[in-house]
Amino acid sequence: MLAQPLRPPSPGRAAAYLGLFLLGAVVGIAGALVQAAWFPGGLLLALAGAAGVFLGGARAARSRGGAVAGAAGWMVVVVLLTASRPEGDFLFAAGGGSYLFLLGGMALAVICATLGSGRQPGGRDVRLGK
Repeated sequence: MLAQPLRPPSPGRAAAYLGLFLLGAVVGIAGALVQAAWFPGGLLLALAGAAGVFLGGARAARSRGGAVAGAAGWMVVVVLLTASRPEGDFLFAAGGGSYLFLLGGMALAVICATLGSGRQPGGRDVRLGK
């Protein structure tokens, strides 16, 4: 199985990954707005939403790629929202809640991508002695 060449994903799987990417982006925007509005409940809600997208994407796609797709969308949006604009506007304050949201979301992305099921063969005959 490890010696097999990598193939591009099927069109359906690619569409699912794109949907998970967009869902991760939406959760990143919502989390950025909610985490500062209702501290600490908003922070917990934002991190729970991010974990739901990451782990749910991994379970739905039955691969780590589902978690990575959602995490990539979340990460792109959150990094773009941390940049200040020429007018001086920014979305994330320099408080502890913002840093907890950024670092906690990154840690959740790594954890959920690690917990996602890898490429495993299916069927009854895959275990020795059965």
